[in-house]
Amino acid sequence: MQYKEETQPHTRMMKCTLEIEPSRSYWHLCESTGGSVSKEKAFEESVFGSKTFLRVERLIADMRHRYDAYPFALEVLGKWRPMELSDRALICHWHTQLADPIYRKFTGDYLVERYYGPAGNVDNDMTSRWIELTVPDRWQIPTRNKIASKMLTSALSAGIIASNRNPRPILFPRVSDLALCYLMYLLREIQYEGSAISNPYLTSVGLDQDEAVRRIRGIRELGFSKQGDLLQFDWQHDSMMAWACSAGILAEVDNETNNMQRAAT
Repeated sequence: MQYKEETQPHTRMMKCTLEIEPSRSYWHLCESTGGSVSKEKAFEESVFGSKTFLRVERLIADMRHRYDAYPFALEVLGKWRPMELSDRALICHWHTQLADPIYRKFTGDYLVERYYGPAGNVDNDMTSRWIELTVPDRWQIPTRNKIASKMLTSALSAGIIASNRNPRPILFPRVSDLALCYLMYLLREIQYEGSAISNPYLTSVGLDQDEAVRRIRGIRELGFSKQGDLLQFDWQHDSMMAWACSAGILAEVDNETNNMQRAAT
């Protein structure tokens, strides 16, 4: 496949967490400009509010890493209005997972294990130790601690943990059918570890294999069926954009595009 999830560990999380509001601003700016956004333009137009140029530069770099890497999705995000805050938080969470293998494993594996464990919570020290076990001898303690703190902040923003105080209870957010459809049409185009019904993107929001099958089977747009180990998707739309048009979530799609998508479906 043309698109892949990131597999190399990095420290981007130290500078940028989920960034829900900046992400929305970035999506809309990309839509209005019809392409890539320069840090100079974003700074001059105060796209992210009253931020220093260095902060804008950092945000633009991370937005590109999370969203420009999947242009078919960015095109939809730029036109999706209005979007529920809960859906926006989940979309930012999933794109951060795509872009950050440590955060992906933390939210998709470790927090799930902790949730079903005796305590059902997590704290900074546990997270820092987990980072060392996951990526041994890569970073010094201060770096690990900073990444741990920022990952917990991101998980809080995504609705996966319930507090910013230790110990932090783990919970699973409500996932709307719209958000789940977005994820499935996103993963359809991406090479990732796992299967369509068992992967860190689903498990991180409480959709284990059985629950994922139940939810996905109930969404007509996915055309999902399962017989034993055989999974089949009879996708009702040829692309994410076609699905978005059909779902009526796009603020502006010209008549030519609408006609094209209707013909495709």
